[in-house]
Amino acid sequence: MPRINPSILSADFVNMEADLARIASADFVHVDVMDNHFVPNLTFGPQMVERIQATSPVPLDVHLMIADADRWAPGYAELGAASVTFHLEAATAPITLARRLRRIGARAGVAIKPTTPVEPLFDVLDEFDQILVMTVEPGFGGQSFLAGMMPKLARLHDEVRRRGSQVWLQVDGGVSESTIAQAAEAGADTFVAGSAVFGRESPEAAIAALRDEAAAHHRH
Repeated sequence: MPRINPSILSADFVNMEADLARIASADFVHVDVMDNHFVPNLTFGPQMVERIQATSPVPLDVHLMIADADRWAPGYAELGAASVTFHLEAATAPITLARRLRRIGARAGVAIKPTTPVEPLFDVLDEFDQILVMTVEPGFGGQSFLAGMMPKLARLHDEVRRRGSQVWLQVDGGVSESTIAQAAEAGADTFVAGSAVFGRESPEAAIAALRDEAAAHHRH
C-alpha cells in the first residue's frame, strides 16, 4: 500500500496541533528542516521538531535540507523521529551517517536533488531505508512537479527490484492527485504531499484519494 506523508510546510504553524490531528490517517508526517544555508529558506529546528514529535498522531519523517548533515542529523534521530533523511550532497560520509542513524533507532534516508545522479547509490542501496528523489528543487513548498525526474526514479526502481532491496522510494515536490500517478508508475511507493493535503477541505479525504490513485498506478 502506498505511503502518504503530508508535509507540514503547508500546515498552519500557529495551529500545528490541530492540523496534525487532521492527518491522523497518514503514514508519516513529513517535517522539512531548512537552515537557510543548504537551501535558501529557514524553517524548523530541533525544538520545533521535538514539539511536533510530542503532538503528532503519526510518526515523523524528517527531511534535513541542511549543511553538515554528518554533525546534525543524529540529533533528530535522538529526538525520536521514526525516519531521518539527509541530503547526499550535504554529507561527507553518507554510509557512516546512515549506519549511525540506524543504531540510534531511526530509519535512515538519503535524498538527492534534481541534478544529482542516482547511479552512485546503486551499489549501496541496502545501507538506506529510504531514498528520496526530489521532484522540485528543495527549499520551498508549492513548486511545480518536475516530470523530468521520472526516468531517474524508474532507473532506481528497476535497480532496487533487480537487487531485491527493501529500500523505500520517496518523491517530494509538487505531488498532487494530478501528478502522483506519474510518480507511482515510475516506481515511487512513498509520497510527500503538502498543499494537496492541507489545502483541501478534508485532509483525510485527500490522503485517501492520493493513496488510491498511487495504488492504481503502482509499478511492480
